[in-house]
Order: sequence, then structure tokens, then C-alpha cells
Amino acid sequence: MLASPYLAASALTVVPVNAPLTGKAMPPGSKSITNRALLLAALANGQSRITGALKSDDTSHMATAIREMGVEVDEPDATTFIVGSKGRLSEPEAPLFLGNAGTATRFLTAAAAIVDGTVVVDGDKHMRKRPIGPLVEALREMGIDAESIGGYPPVTIRGHGEFAGGRVEIDGSLSSQYVSAVLMAAPLARGPVEIALTGPQIGARGYVDLTLAAMKAFGVTAEQRGAAEWLVEPGAYHATDFLVEPDASAATYLWAAEKLTGGEIDLGVPASAFTQPDAKARNIIAQFPNMPSVIEGSQMQDAIPTLAVLAAYNERPVRFTGIANLRVKECDRIAALYQGLNGIKQGLAGEEEDDLIVYGNPKLAGASVDALIDTFADHRIAMSFALAGLKTFGVTILDPGCVAKTFPAYWDTLASLGVTMKIADAD
Repeated sequence: MLASPYLAASALTVVPVNAPLTGKAMPPGSKSITNRALLLAALANGQSRITGALKSDDTSHMATAIREMGVEVDEPDATTFIVGSKGRLSEPEAPLFLGNAGTATRFLTAAAAIVDGTVVVDGDKHMRKRPIGPLVEALREMGIDAESIGGYPPVTIRGHGEFAGGRVEIDGSLSSQYVSAVLMAAPLARGPVEIALTGPQIGARGYVDLTLAAMKAFGVTAEQRGAAEWLVEPGAYHATDFLVEPDASAATYLWAAEKLTGGEIDLGVPASAFTQPDAKARNIIAQFPNMPSVIEGSQMQDAIPTLAVLAAYNERPVRFTGIANLRVKECDRIAALYQGLNGIKQGLAGEEEDDLIVYGNPKLAGASVDALIDTFADHRIAMSFALAGLKTFGVTILDPGCVAKTFPAYWDTLASLGVTMKIADAD
């Protein structure tokens, strides 16, 4: 399939629509679930078939990495991975390069503990700014030889083919991915692994539930012990056929576009069918243009950019709380949202410590502005600000190709619904 010309553009200007958006637009498979399934299939003895999967930059990095660690990965079609493994990972010949894929980086850092040899897990300049220290410290607690550069990638893991297990405490406040990484590696330890949070707070806890569900599908069950502890006994993953559900984070853009334009977009699956945390945003989007004055976003973090841009057209201001973790995503998303919203209209957004306040201004609909949106190479910033372009003239998205990280067909999907986008000059 030929790459979309929108992905190769340096900038795209979204033209406001003059009619409700209607039609069918299926979101891609879940990135979070796809990368979990790829890793677990790599750790399972036998052949697994993963269908409904996302094919994007992030999942490509994961697939490439497990191939480099001795796992067979075939891709017979656009939404399927066939993974053949002996249930072990081998020492790669070179450092694993994972771009800015946080899930792949964190998950493989823990899984590398079962390799007999040295594994270096690295990423691009953006990934090297994303903290991984709490995960490295947790691995060290279990006797694993792991070190990072000041708490950031690259991470070096020197393994001996196994690790002892034991009790480990993890600070999951920055990212639930640290907890998920240890959970998925835990069954491969020689003894039981007790995982405890250092506090009750965990960023996007619903993603841990996704991890536990994926582990169960591959034959391993973790015992929940209280609100913040799990026990995982030694065991083995089993190859299986696994169906990936559509991506709820991607669905938020389509739900918002539907609501913003008064349209009706058929996603091919009801909102109630999503098990991912970001699906909670659907109920908030449904309240537009009277969204709540306070939105607590800790358990639907990737949906916050969508909600923040939608809030720009709300009837009243919206304060987003519990979103401090957005500062350590692909970029500082609080700062990026603040900058982009104020680029559309000065005073549209404010920051108070780690809260973001969006001062709704329905008059922006139909207005003309000159807004160059710096995406900071962050797919969610690009996709969310495209929503503003549906209502306001002059919204230009820089580096639109960054959406390939999780939703390569995003611009083509909008075009299929009747949205016009003009390839623009980034200057």
C-alpha cells in the first residue's frame, strides 16, 4: 500500500467542514494491547496468531526488536502478526532501537532479564527524555543487573537466562508501564514475584488491567492482593490466537469530530465494547458543549489532548486535573496543549502547576486565525489539534507524519469522512 501523501507533508492545513461528518471510520487496533500481545507471544512456546492488530511505528519497533531476539514474526496482512517462539529471548547482536515507543521500551527492559547475555534498550532523542528509573530500580531489587543513563534510556541489562524473583516495590506514579513490564516478566522468574506499589496512586491503572487480561489470555494468572499488590507464581506462557480490540485513544478523535460537527460516525463497534481506560472519555465528549468544569484525567491520560481541544469550543471553562504524567509522555503534553491553544487565540488556555485550564470560546467556530501548531513530534498533539481545524479557519498542523506512531491512516480517515486538508508550507 502506498504511503499517504499527508504523512510526507511538512505541514497540513485542515479546512473547516460545512456539514456534519457522517460515514464509517473504523479506528485501528489498540497499540497498547498489540504490543502486550506481541511480547507475550514472544515469551510463549509455539505459534500465536494476533489479529486485529495495529501496524504502526510503535508496533513495528516491537516486532523488529523481538525478531532481533530470535523470535519469528510474519505479517500476512495489514492487521495480523504470526509469532513463532521457543518461549525464550536471545541476546541481540546490536542495541534494540525502539524509537519513541514507550510501551516497547519499558516492556522489553523487563523481559530482557531472561536473556543470557547483554541487552541494550534504546530509543530516539524523545525516548531518551522519558523516565525509566523506577523500572530499573525495581529490576535491581530483584537482583537483575540493570543500569540506565541518569534514569533515562538507554538501559543496559546483563542477564543470565533467569532471575530469582522475590518482592519488588515499584513507584508507578509516573507510568503504569513500569508495573505492567514487571508483571509480564514475573512468571519467568525462578520463584514467586510479589509486586507492590510504593503508594496507592498509579498512572492510568486501567492499563494494568489490560496487562492482566492479556497475561491470562496467554495462560498466566496474577493474584491480586489488595489494591496495590500482586503475586505472580512461576509459570509458562502458552501460544494462542489473540484478537486485538480497536484503539480507544484513536476512537476519541472520531467521537469528538462527530460531536463537534453534529455528525454521526459509525466506528463499527459500540463504545461499551472498549475495555481500555480512554473509553471513559466517551461520556465526557457526549456532554459537549456543556462538558464538566473539572475533568480528572489520571485514568484516561491519552484522551486529555482530545478533550482539551474540544474544550476550546465548550460553553464554559474546563480545568483538567490529575494530569501531571502528561509532562513525561512523547512530549510535555501540558505545555504543548497550552502553546497550541494559545496559538489559536491568546488567553484560550492557562497553566496552574500541573493543571491545564481551557477557557471555552464557542465563537472560535467559524473564526479565522493564523495558528501553526507545533506537534513536538507527538502524534496525539497532531491528531487532537486537527479537531480545531474542523471548526476554525487557519489551523495548520506541523509534522503531520508523526501520527504514524499509532494511527498511520488518520488523515486519510478524516478525508474519507469529507474533511479537506491542504498540504501547506511549514514556514
